[in-house]
Amino acid sequence: MNADFGLAHLWEQGDIVTKAVAVILLAMSLASWMVIIIKALDLRRFLRQSRSIESFWHAADFADGLNKLGTDPSNPFRALALEGREAAAHHNAQPQLHDSLGASEWLTRAMRNSIDETTARMQGGLAVLASVGSTAPFVGLFGTVWGIYHALLAIGTAGQATIDRVAGPVGEALIMTALGLAVAIPAVLGYNALVRGNKGVLFKLNRFAHDLHAYFVTGARVSANGATKVVSMKKGA
Repeated sequence: MNADFGLAHLWEQGDIVTKAVAVILLAMSLASWMVIIIKALDLRRFLRQSRSIESFWHAADFADGLNKLGTDPSNPFRALALEGREAAAHHNAQPQLHDSLGASEWLTRAMRNSIDETTARMQGGLAVLASVGSTAPFVGLFGTVWGIYHALLAIGTAGQATIDRVAGPVGEALIMTALGLAVAIPAVLGYNALVRGNKGVLFKLNRFAHDLHAYFVTGARVSANGATKVVSMKKGA
């Protein structure tokens, strides 16, 4: 590539608008990659924590089950189990609640709130990826249009429109479109991958909540085929 063309030349010859577009695209790219990396690490941690669910059900008592889930306060499965235990204990300690709300509905509401909080936390940052994926191509296109406009002005001022005078400036302007796509594509792919991964974690969380609900209400865990499975875990632990 000739030294007179390329990204460096585009930056040097660009005006404030061109440079602003380039900086915006760079900031959007950095923001999207930060979200992708952080959320991917969170998703990996949640999937690893979900493997402790069966160990929880094979624990000697509830306290031992919580230990098997780990001590991470951000563990959504541990938070759900604690929320269920607290809701069951609160309902049993407040007789007046029986007049307006049954144990099943009370537990459902409490654990649903915990799941909703986890869902909101998992979805945090995804709006950034959606925004970058939908707007970055247009930001790059704006930079292209602006660059071509100035290239045509320069050609008009020179009074010549030969291919060697047109190809360089127009090609550099088109680089902005390519940059916009380079920013948008990872954001879109990352968004889709994270949404799919979050759905998997939430499915495990809802299934765990279903089993916890059955355990606190009936003292037995509901297995995958719908049959009840008695567990040796003690509620009072």
